[in-house]
Amino acid sequence: MGLRTGNQLKAARALASLNQEQLAVRSGVNVNTIRNMEARGAEILVSGLDTVSKVQSALETAGVVFIPENGGGAGVRLKK
Repeated sequence: MGLRTGNQLKAARALASLNQEQLAVRSGVNVNTIRNMEARGAEILVSGLDTVSKVQSALETAGVVFIPENGGGAGVRLKK
């Protein structure tokens, strides 16, 4: 599994040292969409699969690894 919640997106973006505008440019997604995704907090993202995939791909290119949910919730970390 990959990017699931607004909080996970915000944490991933912080780890990658990207602001919302930079992530928008790298992913090809409108900055307002990034803001709206993050505003969902702990809720599951409802943006289209294509949009979530673009954002996830941009974050992975920046070195973020998405950790699957394992009973403790999904997470993120930087590549070693």
